[in-house]
Amino acid sequence: MEEALKIQSLFIYPIKSCRGISVPQATVTQTGFQWDRYWLVVNYKGRAYTQRVEPKLALVESELPKEAFLEDWEPTKNSFLVVKAPGMSPLKIPMTKPSSVAEGVSMWEWSGSAFDEGEEAAKWFSDYLGKQSRLVRFNKETETRPSPPEFAEGYSTTFADMFPFLFASQASLDQLNTLLPEPVPINRFRPNFLVNNCEPFGEDLWDEIKINDLVFQGVRLCSRCKVPTVNQETGVPGAAEPTETLMKFRSDSVLMPDKKARGKVFFGKEMVWNWNLTNSEGEGKKTIKVGDTISVVRKIPSRAEAAA
Repeated sequence: MEEALKIQSLFIYPIKSCRGISVPQATVTQTGFQWDRYWLVVNYKGRAYTQRVEPKLALVESELPKEAFLEDWEPTKNSFLVVKAPGMSPLKIPMTKPSSVAEGVSMWEWSGSAFDEGEEAAKWFSDYLGKQSRLVRFNKETETRPSPPEFAEGYSTTFADMFPFLFASQASLDQLNTLLPEPVPINRFRPNFLVNNCEPFGEDLWDEIKINDLVFQGVRLCSRCKVPTVNQETGVPGAAEPTETLMKFRSDSVLMPDKKARGKVFFGKEMVWNWNLTNSEGEGKKTIKVGDTISVVRKIPSRAEAAA
């Protein structure tokens, strides 16, 4: 009998495009994990910075209080997001609600308002990046950033690229690494869930999965930008890998030969938590832990039919 699918690692990225945190457990919300991509670094026009343009963000580390990953935890005046980077003294951001609001914050097609984390944070990121910057926090009370409705009608996220959750499997990474000139770690792909005991790229076919009482719906294969070419330990972008190798066996022309090729490559599966299929809102635990079992409820028949 094949081994059950298990959660090997869970990752939260408190600041968009900055280094992730491997956590023992995380709380599921409708927009993604609690604290995942709640913060965003923006330029003087309020536009999002990401590693696509600022690869040095890869070296910015975040620490949250250990208890922040417990369900129903509320920050106190002694709770801080601590931000560190090479050559910089640590920055402490209070986790209680900021009083200041920044208007005209934009990320891709979305624009709206966000909490502004103030002058000290603005100076820290401006000094680190060498250009005028501010740190903002998503305001769930007033703002919604919808996921693309053609893929996930009625779902939204914080400052993640498009969808609330990204799943990847260790077997997919292992298979890729057998083909690469130099292996890469999973942090190149920035998933929330890393799964083991899975077939290589078996996650492509997940249409519906269940973890504890929580039902997740597959949305589409994750098409990758150039961030996977950025070395997350050095913040230095590489020229081609792993994208060049992925093009050979994970491109749209290979996986979906009947569709118009757009030069995309895929790694990971984007998903949403379907709270309508979970015990009515407010009931049941929404905590997921490393080691939890994943059951695949429904699969799509082939990768050619996967949305992408």
